[in-house]
Amino acid sequence: MSSTELPGVQAVAAAADPKVAAVRVADGEKLRSVSLPGLTLTVRSRPPARTGLPPALYVHGLGGSSQNWSGLMPLLEDVVDGEALDLPGFGDSPPPDDGNYSVTGHARAVIRHLDASGRGPVHLIGNSLGGAVSTRVAAVRPDLVRTLTLVSPALPELRVQRSAVPTALLALPGVAALFRRLSKDWTAEQRTRGVMALCYGDPTRVSDEALHNAVEEMERRVQLPYFWDAMARSARGIVDAYTLGGQHGLWRQAERVLAPTLLVYGGRDQLVSYRMARRAAAAFRESRLLTLPDAGHVAMMEYPQTVAQAVRELLDDCGRS
Repeated sequence: MSSTELPGVQAVAAAADPKVAAVRVADGEKLRSVSLPGLTLTVRSRPPARTGLPPALYVHGLGGSSQNWSGLMPLLEDVVDGEALDLPGFGDSPPPDDGNYSVTGHARAVIRHLDASGRGPVHLIGNSLGGAVSTRVAAVRPDLVRTLTLVSPALPELRVQRSAVPTALLALPGVAALFRRLSKDWTAEQRTRGVMALCYGDPTRVSDEALHNAVEEMERRVQLPYFWDAMARSARGIVDAYTLGGQHGLWRQAERVLAPTLLVYGGRDQLVSYRMARRAAAAFRESRLLTLPDAGHVAMMEYPQTVAQAVRELLDDCGRS
């Protein structure tokens, strides 16, 4: 089944009214629902320190949500008016009507949101899948992007790391359903610790409070009837984007990005190879590179102060130019 096929009738009916707990909202954050043609997006925001600040939009990675940015957003609220969205089928956003979880489908959702809100051009910040999505948005709609920050972007690799193979296997038909059956007895804490071991350079840096919040969110997510479908189809979308060549290939689109770009790579990233940092720095024409040897796949959650400082420097230089 391709990532653009319509979801089954049963999945649609179940997704219409999932009986799950409410999503967590941190102090100072607000959630709102945005209805657009063919999709509904949940948007997380924090009030800026003052009026008139330039807008920013944060885009999470595979299996993530807007909560992945709750540590970084307050560190930048005095320089940007920030929003983080839940991509379709993730966080608190329901699946898209057309079942399209491809990188292009997610990019289209971001573009529709920016066009409808009139907030562009924005400082666009993406992680992993969100980095691939943000690259495509910046390439095809340069008018919507003022600067681009990519944290471990999911751009095609010729030699995928062995540790990333299980995630890629989710793209194969039937694998997600098999893994769901095999892991049905796992607790939410076991699932969460497994994800953290994969995504963090040093999982022991995670505080007890952050672990508790992540377990709570995992308990909520696995009850969503479309959770595994969204994961599998989005993983398939990444694999499809990796194999796409020509003008629509992600590396070709990276070369077309006009916005000043900050690239952030972790030396202990098990999902996006550290060796891709130099290729990315060469591909994006106006780029700067921040490498964090001890970080994993989610540097904005592991080292938010360091990432925030790098974003500030990008914005300062952009403002002076």
